[in-house]
Amino acid sequence: MTLAERALLIDERLCQEYGAPFVPFSYRDPVSELVGSLLSHRTKNAVTRGAFQRLTEVYPSWQQVIEAPTGRVEQAIAAVTYPEVKAPRIQAALQQIKDRCEGELSLDFLADMPVREARDWLEVIPGIGAKTSAAVLSFSRLRMPALVVDTHHQRVAQRIGLVPAKASLERCALLLQSYIPENWDGQRVYDSHQGYMRHGQQVCHWRSPDCGRCVVRPWCDYPDKPEPD
Repeated sequence: MTLAERALLIDERLCQEYGAPFVPFSYRDPVSELVGSLLSHRTKNAVTRGAFQRLTEVYPSWQQVIEAPTGRVEQAIAAVTYPEVKAPRIQAALQQIKDRCEGELSLDFLADMPVREARDWLEVIPGIGAKTSAAVLSFSRLRMPALVVDTHHQRVAQRIGLVPAKASLERCALLLQSYIPENWDGQRVYDSHQGYMRHGQQVCHWRSPDCGRCVVRPWCDYPDKPEPD
């Protein structure tokens, strides 16, 4: 069995276990998703949602965010981790989008690009790496087949031997994306993300994984898993 075949087998098992297809949690436009993703770095989801809501209440348009004093933007997003870093980063990202799109603050055109080309376009923007570019394409209303790989997903993939044990998050994302069939649509790729993420959150914990409840245990390479009863 190749790694790609193994990845698909495990993916199907996790999707079955956690109830795919999953209802998307966001229907934002891609610019809004980009801002939300930048806010979310090292910040809990509930805090991120609150900060995004506060920012859009204070500044109803992204042009207003660009023009606002950076200190005021920082105050609006004060609840997130490192607001002093994220405020200027968000303003710079929005300005770069506007400059590269001839004055338009829209990323809807990315829907007409291949996924890799769209991700490359986004990753030129400082602060946007593999996870954020995939999130903009997958979690927004674009629903493109870009795989979001978070630390839960990474941990599961490493333990079951789909990626090297010491591979970086970006390296894991590239490898796992390569296993995905070309005919999968955005929903199916989103389901893959959700299956792995939920397994990492609920069973394959960083400390003391609950191997007895693991539905992909037969394919697991994790060295410390307990022997079957």
